[in-house]
Amino acid sequence: MINIGMISAWHVHAEDYANELKASGKARVAAVWDGDEKRGAEFAAAYGAEFIPDYDEFISRGDIAAVVCNSPTTMHPGLLIKAAVAGKHIFTEKLLATNTLECEQICEAIRKSGVTFTISLPLRTNSKMLYAKKLADSGALGRVTGGRMRRSHSGVSDKWLPERWFDVSQTGGGAMMDLGAHPVYLMSFLFGAPVRISGLMSNPYGTSSDENAVALAEFQGGVIASCETAFVTYGVPDILEVYGTEGSLFIWGDEVKLAARANTGACLVKPSDLPPEKPSPLIQFVDACINGTGTPEHLGLEDALIMTKMIEAAYISDRENKIVIF
Repeated sequence: MINIGMISAWHVHAEDYANELKASGKARVAAVWDGDEKRGAEFAAAYGAEFIPDYDEFISRGDIAAVVCNSPTTMHPGLLIKAAVAGKHIFTEKLLATNTLECEQICEAIRKSGVTFTISLPLRTNSKMLYAKKLADSGALGRVTGGRMRRSHSGVSDKWLPERWFDVSQTGGGAMMDLGAHPVYLMSFLFGAPVRISGLMSNPYGTSSDENAVALAEFQGGVIASCETAFVTYGVPDILEVYGTEGSLFIWGDEVKLAARANTGACLVKPSDLPPEKPSPLIQFVDACINGTGTPEHLGLEDALIMTKMIEAAYISDRENKIVIF
């Protein structure tokens, strides 16, 4: 059992993480810090933890081995660098930072400290997405030439996102910075680091940030992938498509279909054909802290840095009407 310090309850997944820690039987939320004292105190009380309003006091606690960061994304640099200097293992919501410079500063502090780091990239543990990775890497699709992923919801058009989600001083951006992280980190999981990126964004409902966004990325070998997201669509499942010269994979929600030349057509993929689900990023983090095994595979600093670079490039591209070259 390890003691976890919760850095803020700002993020919508903060409660999910606290519940997951409690259910694991391996860790407990022992202390909470939040810039909003009322929110932090209520969150701490709900999990039987101590609320500590002073961050320096919180992060210096000797009985806290690791932290889970759910703060506003724009606060990550100041909070996480201090956590690394204090020798705390770090799990964080995405993005690690809203721009490449600050992301690199956080990475440098974490590398220097030697603490275990994990970023929450849950689709990289998903059975269907692991199947896509297996096919792309194995050559089963022939030469992979393209891909597409969409994750979107109706948070703006149906008015259920919290108001703080539109405060760019906290979020750093809108749909692409939030939901868009999922297609971005999945495309880099499948295809590696990008060569160039073009972004296109709009806000049809007039909030202060992008509500509808696409990033088009080219990867090594001529692979072109579309990363699509929105806060203004209803009833769209997660969609992943991977295209190759000998076959293509289509994932729509729970349905997985493989069209391969070797199979003379398309076929539904049965659950028994899929690789096993991996533990969630948070549980992998907890296990790594307990066992001293270091950062879990595909959930580390370089993965976080590539994601930030891609999303920052998409915003630059949209703002300056240009393709960003890496």
